Amino acid sequence: MKIRISGNSLRLRLSQGEILEFASHGRVVSECRFADNSRLQYEVVQGDFDSLSAAFNEATITVLVPSNLARNWETDHRVGFDTTRPDGLYILVEKDFQCLKPRSHEDESDLFPNPQAPVGSHD
Repeated sequence: MKIRISGNSLRLRLSQGEILEFASHGRVVSECRFADNSRLQYEVVQGDFDSLSAAFNEATITVLVPSNLARNWETDHRVGFDTTRPDGLYILVEKDFQCLKPRSHEDESDLFPNPQAPVGSHD
């Protein structure tokens, strides 16, 4: 899972395997470890929530996804879902697509095929 924070915007991209885990277990978690042994954990959790929201507690960013939004996401054609919260926080949770130009330092084997890619690329 990739996380991008820019100003008051929070974006999470999930691979195919992560979306399957999210669908079957209701949660997917990742973390970034730092040299001083501290870590930033980020997770996407589905449940009986009124709306898409996010919280930050004890070095963990949690994005809460209402079950009705998450339902069938692993099999349908929706790229993701987003909202702008009343406090101005923009949240985007989306499928992670392969880049149009492969990058040697990234493993894209579990990413979704890019719908804008020419037929036959990224085989």
